[in-house]
Amino acid sequence: MKRGFIPPIDSLIAFESAARHGSFTRAAEELFLTQGAVSKQVRLLEGRLGVELFKRVRQRIVLTDAGRLYLHDIRGTLEKMTTATRQVMSFGGSEDVLNLAVLPTFGTRWLAGRLPRFHERYPEASFNLSVRLRPFDFDAEPFDGAIHYGEPVWARAICEPLFPEDVVPVCSRSFRDRYGIRKPEDLCTVMRLHQSTRPDAWQRWFMEAGVETDLAFQGPRFDQFTMISQAAAAGLGVALVPKFFITEELKSGALVTLFDTTLKLSSAYHFVYPENRTLRPVVKTFKAWLQEEAKDQKDREELLPG
Repeated sequence: MKRGFIPPIDSLIAFESAARHGSFTRAAEELFLTQGAVSKQVRLLEGRLGVELFKRVRQRIVLTDAGRLYLHDIRGTLEKMTTATRQVMSFGGSEDVLNLAVLPTFGTRWLAGRLPRFHERYPEASFNLSVRLRPFDFDAEPFDGAIHYGEPVWARAICEPLFPEDVVPVCSRSFRDRYGIRKPEDLCTVMRLHQSTRPDAWQRWFMEAGVETDLAFQGPRFDQFTMISQAAAAGLGVALVPKFFITEELKSGALVTLFDTTLKLSSAYHFVYPENRTLRPVVKTFKAWLQEEAKDQKDREELLPG
């Protein structure tokens, strides 16, 4: 990489801010500079590039075609630089920072509430949690590990099983009473809520319960278990949800389990970490703790009300 092709960072920041606000004055307020200083930085950048980035129209500035293209290309780079800088600062001189990629519902409904217990065991550790919905390249992203749902397959990484996803039919108590739900066949005639990444879950649950129906795929779909469980608690319909995601709702009575028939899905939750992170103490400790929590999961589920 030739340094001569990289403009000064101050000029890039001034350009991005002015383009975002459509104003040198507002960019100056954001950057705690004078309007003249921002204008000068942009002129220097235009001189460096040999192109005009803005058209000056009376009191307004408007991006040129070259300016729009350049803004699109550099904005992502500046955002990555900001994120990288904040991430490095979070270390605070410590090597015990754990960068985790988590699934959104798993992170909010299961993992986050248990992290204080890990912190008690490893008080020096701190966390950076980010959402990732699909497998990624650990060499390209700065993560020490990830929570993965699916088959135990991840390129150049080790998959440690945590627990399977056993789902049960749940709804609000008022919905159950309003529709007189007493047997599995009754679920054929009420609103069924679907999780979009488990499209055949209801069909498989009906088969498990010994119910024949052509209506298994009917009903609204939701991207996340958080949305589907809240919709069920609000009385929209019946949902198939893992018990460990709705612990509080079952305890409070916001949701009730309808039948004992549990659908055991073939996929499972795993803790995945790259092979080159296996020797980091914080990763080893977190893995062991996570496996202990997962081992106790089944016992906690059995204590939940039906």
